[in-house]
Amino acid sequence: MTYTIFKENKYKNKKCVYKGMKFDSLKEMRWYANLENMQKLGRISELQRQVEFVLIETFKLEDKTYRKTKYIADFTYKDKNGKYHVVDTKGFRTPEYKLKKKLMAWKYGIEIEEV
Repeated sequence: MTYTIFKENKYKNKKCVYKGMKFDSLKEMRWYANLENMQKLGRISELQRQVEFVLIETFKLEDKTYRKTKYIADFTYKDKNGKYHVVDTKGFRTPEYKLKKKLMAWKYGIEIEEV
């Protein structure tokens, strides 16, 4: 596996590039490589990266416009039984992430899988 490492972010994750795709951490890149291999072997299908889910639509209150709130999943895929998986490679669970995880469960009925 060939990849390039860039600088660390505030959570000590090392940004890197693999097959021309940018990843926020080595962990995320390695999970992608693993999932990519599983797809080649036919164990999963429809593998996607950086999938956006809108949690709260843009709205206006009086004269103020509130931008949409979204969650971007690291990966989504379907297993052999057709179950849809949403995966996040977590090192640190921020309060913002915890709230978005609850909103994903409430709005979409999806439990984010943390690896």
